[in-house]
Order: sequence, then structure tokens, then C-alpha cells
Amino acid sequence: MKRSEINGYIKEAQAFFEKHSFKLPPWAFLTPDEMKATGQEYQEIKDNMLGWDLTDFGTGDFLKCGLLLFTIRNGNFAKRTNYPKPYAEKIMIVREKQITPTHFHWNKMEDIINRGGGELWIQVWKANKAEEKTNDDFTIQIDGVTKTFKGGDIVKLKPGESITLEPYVYHMFWAENGMTLVGEVSMVNDDTNDNRFFETLGRFPAIVEDEKPLHLLCNEYNK
Repeated sequence: MKRSEINGYIKEAQAFFEKHSFKLPPWAFLTPDEMKATGQEYQEIKDNMLGWDLTDFGTGDFLKCGLLLFTIRNGNFAKRTNYPKPYAEKIMIVREKQITPTHFHWNKMEDIINRGGGELWIQVWKANKAEEKTNDDFTIQIDGVTKTFKGGDIVKLKPGESITLEPYVYHMFWAENGMTLVGEVSMVNDDTNDNRFFETLGRFPAIVEDEKPLHLLCNEYNK
């Protein structure tokens, strides 16, 4: 992806967050030079990869297969003494028809919440011990209400609705009827060790530096 594209999507996200009255922390707006000049007091942000995150999952086609995220808070299993938080929170923008590919987490339980905009459609499957998709019936909590689904069913979340996803539940999601603001409240997020994608995919995009970055992405703090 071109840096100019990433900058444009971040600007769009800032406007979309503002439209839905979702406020980011002040450090979300630091320039790269300002972030580089910060001291030890900002180390939690850098160590736990908080902040702007944009991925095309290695496809090279962000609009078809991609996701924009901002990680607001997170713990760190590798540095638990320094960062004992057992929880994480993200805010995401899911574009209409933009796929986040099928995956599950071995350890993380998460609530995915439609915070506004269009509808969030989530296709779900229960994985077996061999980590294969199954067509088995299983239960999922939708806003605290237990409902039964079978493998391949699509859960359609309107604004204000949420789903609880337990470990070993494969899920793929996208937006319908417009760009959608999506929240995630979960156990500690560990992208390095706790994502099981059904197909092998990349995590961060290759970037062509055609202009200066508006803000650093969460994987760029130490570069």
C-alpha cells in the first residue's frame, strides 16, 4: 500500500469516529516526530502496540480484504509484570463488503460490538480439535442471550448489538448497508501467538513511502 492511501484512510477514520462521537486518547494525534520524542512514560503504548493499525492481510487489496483498527488498551503476556491488564479494547472501521478473513483465537474470548453505521455480518463455525471448520450446532451469546447456530450461519448485528466469541469459533466478518463502527472488548490481545487464520495470510502491509506518515502505525514505533 502507498503511505498516501494509509494517511487517507486514517483521516477518514478520524472523521468517522467524530461523526459517531467516539473520542480517541490525545496521543492518537501525535505526529511521528512527536511520538519519537516521547519518553519512558509512553512505553506502554509502544510495548503493547497500542494505536493505529491497518492491514490488508497480505492481499494487496485493502478495500476488498482489510481492516482499520485503533487499539486503545491492552495487556502483555510477555511482560506481564509491567503490564498486568487482563483485558484489551479496540475500535475498528469495517467497510461495506470489506472482508476480515476467517480466523479464531486459541485463548482470547472477545465481544464484538456494532457501535454504529451499517450492519456487521459475521459468519461463524465451530472448530474441532484438528482446527477444521465443522457444521455442528453450537451456542453463542448475543447481548447476553443464548442462541443456537450451525456452522456457516451468518449473524447480523445492527447498531448496538454484540456477539461473544469464545476460543475455537471461526469467524469472518464484513459490513453491509454502509461503513460500520465496530468495537472489541476482549481478553489480552496477542496477534503474534493467538491468531489462527483458516488460510495463511500476512499481518501488516508492505508500504510504499510516497509521502510522510500522518501518524505511526502500531508496528512502527521501534523502526
